[in-house]
Amino acid sequence: MAAAYAVIVVLIIVLLFLFSAVKVAREYERGVVFRLGRLIGIKGPGLFILIPFIDKAVKVDLRTITLNVPPQEVITKDNVTVKVNAVAYFRVVDPSKAIVQVENYLVATSQISQTTLRSVLGQVDLDQLLSERDQINERLQAIIDEQTHPWGVKVSVVEVKDVELPQSMQRAIARQAEAERERRAKVIAADGEYQASEKLGQAAAVISAAPGALQLRYLQTMNEIGTNERTTTLILPFPVEMLEALGSLTKAMGGGDGNGVGPK
Repeated sequence: MAAAYAVIVVLIIVLLFLFSAVKVAREYERGVVFRLGRLIGIKGPGLFILIPFIDKAVKVDLRTITLNVPPQEVITKDNVTVKVNAVAYFRVVDPSKAIVQVENYLVATSQISQTTLRSVLGQVDLDQLLSERDQINERLQAIIDEQTHPWGVKVSVVEVKDVELPQSMQRAIARQAEAERERRAKVIAADGEYQASEKLGQAAAVISAAPGALQLRYLQTMNEIGTNERTTTLILPFPVEMLEALGSLTKAMGGGDGNGVGPK
């Protein structure tokens, strides 16, 4: 009976030993192993064995982590207060540094991302923040990656997601956009008038070179007006040359001073 109890105790000890000694790391995990507090290496993926009560393993996930940077109130270079949030993608490339060099690499990366976001956006104008988003994202990624490199963390992408503007600034931007559209419309209309005047000048040069062309154009216009079904009134222009001829004839006959006033 005593032998049976002894066998059971031995089996329990062996099971406890195996449970504490045998570890399994998945393909995307690595085990950072410490022996009596000293780093001895990285284990995994797969099965690895530890010395119970002497070795300790800390598992590190090597997959890309999505970090949501909470909204930050930022004062831009032109003194506009905006609320900005972002997203960062990073992964651990050196598990030993991620455990030894920093207490909690997730919290540390989040804090440095928030600080860098406020610092970088405080150095740009509002127009740059709205129009040059790609350059700002690249700058944020480079700065954050440089800060996290000693921790064995690689930041691959940083994207500014949303920029929340005050209501007064939204109205000002709307008025600015409306004024810009009106300016473009006026410029386009003025350009059209300029091109039309050039064409009219060319047409006048052609007509002045051939006086008969003016009469032909006049007759063509009268024909177009007369054939229009909606036309109820027809206005016939009186040639200026005829007025000049009548004035000259009146002076020659002594009928007056050319202004319709006869001799007293």
